[in-house]
Amino acid sequence: MSEALMAHPRPRLVLASASPRRRDLLTGAGLAPDAIEPTHIDESEIPGELPGPLALRLAQEKAAAHPGGDDAYVLAADTVVGVGRRILPKTEERAEAERCLRLMSGRSHRVHTGIALKAPDGQLTSRLVETRVKFKPLSQAELEAYLDSLEWQGKAGGYAIQGRAGCFIVNLIGSYTGVVGLPLYETVNLLKGAGYPVLTAQALAESA
Repeated sequence: MSEALMAHPRPRLVLASASPRRRDLLTGAGLAPDAIEPTHIDESEIPGELPGPLALRLAQEKAAAHPGGDDAYVLAADTVVGVGRRILPKTEERAEAERCLRLMSGRSHRVHTGIALKAPDGQLTSRLVETRVKFKPLSQAELEAYLDSLEWQGKAGGYAIQGRAGCFIVNLIGSYTGVVGLPLYETVNLLKGAGYPVLTAQALAESA
């Protein structure tokens, strides 16, 4: 490693989320978080709030709620699935997941992921990424088999794209990683813009 990189160690990156999917996406991109420290806020919707604004607001509030620190960049995110103006829940009950899947069957829905970053100086920046996803018409057998898998538990809209529900998707316009839970392109640019030292593959090779 170069003397320059040794003289200026990377600041801490804190992921303010307990989601293993977000952690894995960051790690796979060479940005393994130094700490996983989820923040807990009231995630209730404001009456009349739309899916996109809700996802962005919750991400901002999660980042802002973390105490941060002199050398910490705090990254938070929230994903909301919407059909039109309707916000679909993070499903906890089988009947709830079934309602969501039947609503999305054979039609398009939108996945909104808000990301927010709090820099060491407390400055907050954020982005909202919207992805359009279309499901195939689901047969009763497909629906029952997916519900039996329990993959829908705790998932926005009742599904996880990286699991069995990936077989239902006939079209996607936007960010695949955003649907998983953290849009990597926008996240990297948010980190760069805030001064976090995101190293490219070329920079890593030169510093070795």
